[in-house]
Amino acid sequence: MLDLTYETPKPKVIAGARHDWELVIGLEVHAQVASKSKLFSGASTQFGAEPNSNVAFVDAAMPGMLPVINEFCVAQAVRTGLGLNAQINLISAFDRKNYFYPDLPQGYQISQLYHPIVGEGEVIVDMGPGIARKVRIERIHLEQDAGKSIHDMDPNMSFVDLNRTGVALMEIVSRPDIRGPEEAAAYVAKLRQILRYLGTCDGNMQNGNLRADVNVSVCRPGDYEKYQETQDFNHLGTRCEIKNMNSMRFIQQGIEYEARRQIAILEDGGTVDQETRLYDPDKCETRSMRSKEEAHDYRYFPCPDLLPLEIEQTWVDDIRDSLPELPDEKKARFVAAYGMTEYDAGVLTADVESAAYFEAVAEGRDGKLAANWVINELFGRLKKEEHTISESPVSADQLGGILDLIAKGDISGKIAKDLFEIVYTQGGNPTEIVETRGMRQVTDTGAIEAAVDGVIAANPDQVEKAKANPKLAGWFVGQVMKATGGKANPKAVNEMVSRKLGLS
Repeated sequence: MLDLTYETPKPKVIAGARHDWELVIGLEVHAQVASKSKLFSGASTQFGAEPNSNVAFVDAAMPGMLPVINEFCVAQAVRTGLGLNAQINLISAFDRKNYFYPDLPQGYQISQLYHPIVGEGEVIVDMGPGIARKVRIERIHLEQDAGKSIHDMDPNMSFVDLNRTGVALMEIVSRPDIRGPEEAAAYVAKLRQILRYLGTCDGNMQNGNLRADVNVSVCRPGDYEKYQETQDFNHLGTRCEIKNMNSMRFIQQGIEYEARRQIAILEDGGTVDQETRLYDPDKCETRSMRSKEEAHDYRYFPCPDLLPLEIEQTWVDDIRDSLPELPDEKKARFVAAYGMTEYDAGVLTADVESAAYFEAVAEGRDGKLAANWVINELFGRLKKEEHTISESPVSADQLGGILDLIAKGDISGKIAKDLFEIVYTQGGNPTEIVETRGMRQVTDTGAIEAAVDGVIAANPDQVEKAKANPKLAGWFVGQVMKATGGKANPKAVNEMVSRKLGLS
């Protein structure tokens, strides 16, 4: 395991005109379950389908249609809970959350208020090398998503697309443990990483498959400690919820604005109204959406169409046994097995595809060299061109082939970079490219000696300077490499120059 120091969250302190204030943040993350069919019907969850083409009768709330639970979605929720070290509740139940929206045909949402499938867990949030914080998870419950209202297709009418209606969501509710905008973004990023490793949510925030409702309040220094002692939420101030945040950057900006808005109200002698707000990224501000409902406003009651959900411990244990190596475990293994820094291990394990790519390159090779090439050459190029690892034009086999040529001494580091450019832009087998293009480095000592002798003979003045100042020997090395088209073995050239100049 990594040697981590767990810090007590340091609050973000904002100076008001009269007082200092501290931030208190809790998040409700809605993660779309990675499933081909919906929570209570067999309709497809394919993104980008024609409007209203992925709708079963039960999704459209046709008379007499009853929901049937999707076992795979339940397994995915259990898998998520296990990945977050959470309590799995063997008995859970579904409730009706009653509210009207035109894109919710039933007039209620089937959710889990009283008996969620997953109980308390935790997320370890990385806040710097060797520094981590624990954010407690209160619960994870399953619920169905609503559809989408479209208001910009006609000046006089709105349209409704029910394709998302009934799609399975996991709502992951944190405790109010987060104390700053950066920590909130880091928490969502870590949660997204874990979900992607588990395969329970693809984490695509652009498509709305992962979005967060951010609860923000401000309190005076010392009040948070009183809350921890008493568990009395009144010490934390009145919270406002920023709805449907789908960007780490927007989450940070929204929290910053909302905190300052609340502080200004309080310092003017006013009171903060508990409400739901939206974030406008163009204006970098939040605006009121509606008053914040409490649980009783939704008139929850047990869903009469679904029996309580009972699962067996042996089934949970089977899912636990199938869990993959998770990010923190993989990061610790990379540090131990490959002797790399914690930072490099963090970069390589940022997503499961990158980690798998690196391990394919590093297999049977120098781990540090593999990490250097994957991070600096490949990732650097992909980032510059805004590509993901899945879009890499260089396969792990091709990059591994380049490293093999370096290890055998067939090519130098400089030639390797030229070779990488060819493979990246044109493809091909690295070994064949080296042979057909004559890129193999010169290791023949006779040829290297002749090149060194030629450079020394042509530059007697430089020879005297190098003898007086050995650091100038590097100039001869550069000239020899230039004379050999960069193909001479750098180590052999350095040794030969040093010997010829009498410096060794």
